[in-house]
Amino acid sequence: MWRSILVIILLAISTAPADARPRQINPIPFAHEPCSVLDGRPCTPSYCSPLEPGPCIPEIDYPYGQNLQLTIQSVPSEADRAKYRKPDHDLDTIGDLFAALRSCWSPPSDNARAGMQMSVRFSFNRDGGLVGPPRLTFATASVPAETRTTYLDAINSSLNACLPLKFTGGLGGALAGRPIAIRYVDNRELGK
Repeated sequence: MWRSILVIILLAISTAPADARPRQINPIPFAHEPCSVLDGRPCTPSYCSPLEPGPCIPEIDYPYGQNLQLTIQSVPSEADRAKYRKPDHDLDTIGDLFAALRSCWSPPSDNARAGMQMSVRFSFNRDGGLVGPPRLTFATASVPAETRTTYLDAINSSLNACLPLKFTGGLGGALAGRPIAIRYVDNRELGK
């Protein structure tokens, strides 16, 4: 009798979770409280264990996606003006690359159209040059062909004026051959 009671108590104790608090999955990256070495689990936000109950959602805050996409406006807002200044050093981060590409843009003055949008896609080699010419992927609908050609020529001449970009070895190796998509938006007030 005592033996069976002792077995039941031991089973109840051994099946109780070590941490009685249910673990919440926070969809906002890095919004949780900081972890400690005394927590009994790794202090890495991207760590998931197969022994933890519930789904495993790593908490990694990626500032940029796997596909490098950028929007460049002809007239940046006051809040974004700093992002349009070319860095005065070798480009070491994606943010530096984006700032350099933004600073290169000079919209066309002839045959311009307010609200015109055009997207191109291209890749860099590790030395900061283009692998091939930018490929047009989108243009505003119902725009005459000569306007599209004008904007595509402006994009090509703007990029060629800045090339080759000066990458650090690490950024050049990371970007080589990776496609970059840029959407150019002409938000100037034309004809007024």
